Amino acid sequence: MSFDAAHCTLCPRRCGADREKGVGLCHCGTEIRIARAALHPWEEPCISGRHGSGTVFFSGCALGCVFCQNRKISRQAVGKAVTVTQLAEIFLKLQEQQAHNINLVTGSHYTPWIVQALELKPKLHIPVVWNCGGYESPEILHMLEGLVDIYLPDLKFYTPETAGAYANCPDYFSVAAKAIPEMFRQVGKPVWNGDLLERGLVVRHLVLPAHRKESMQLLDWLAAALPTDAFLLSLMGQYTPPEMPLSDKHLNRRIATFEYESVRKHAVQLGLNGYGQERSSASAGYTPDFQTESL
Repeated sequence: MSFDAAHCTLCPRRCGADREKGVGLCHCGTEIRIARAALHPWEEPCISGRHGSGTVFFSGCALGCVFCQNRKISRQAVGKAVTVTQLAEIFLKLQEQQAHNINLVTGSHYTPWIVQALELKPKLHIPVVWNCGGYESPEILHMLEGLVDIYLPDLKFYTPETAGAYANCPDYFSVAAKAIPEMFRQVGKPVWNGDLLERGLVVRHLVLPAHRKESMQLLDWLAAALPTDAFLLSLMGQYTPPEMPLSDKHLNRRIATFEYESVRKHAVQLGLNGYGQERSSASAGYTPDFQTESL
């Protein structure tokens, strides 16, 4: 793919921004900015393992969910500028720290530069994880083919109304419904190294307050779109209301145990495998604590 930074159409929003002179809807230009690079012990067990996942949190985001808990990173693009070479060195340093994988978090708007960094380092011998919001263009995914071992997308919204109200992207599901099968095509069914995932697809879904039926619709689609043994489901219940109240009153409360449990039971009925979540993780400032048992 040829990428024109002067007229960016990299993500599904295709805003056409001149990122050489300013920023796009992702709040970023051509300078790679990272907010954090460190071992992270609280991803799903098959990702974090004993030593942690080597996470690189990229600044900026094209999705812009109203309930985002990382607004300082996603909206203000707070972070440190690095070159492609420096980014490649960060990957190797995380590997030296015994990271089980390199976990690239919200890096879609930097894909051309990330690809360059990955191609620079043949000494990288641990899996690469693409941790994203699920709102990915075919161009991004084609650039990543052969470089990413594990796809870790969110599957957030089902209806155009919800996606439009919460992320200003009514086409979210239509985009994600094409992206996730493409991710599976690239990496295939789960490949394990003991308790660690070496290759495969893990689909995350965050249950939102008052949206349990929509969550079930998303699970129905997953079960119909992919073989149930083709991926792992990570069903999350840690929704935390933002400090500033939102106009949608439902988003100003945590989800009820009934809401989460009804979605979890639906996943079991569909035969989906993966991870559930401790309800105690639904609190501000608490990093999700995933259980290792099946749903």
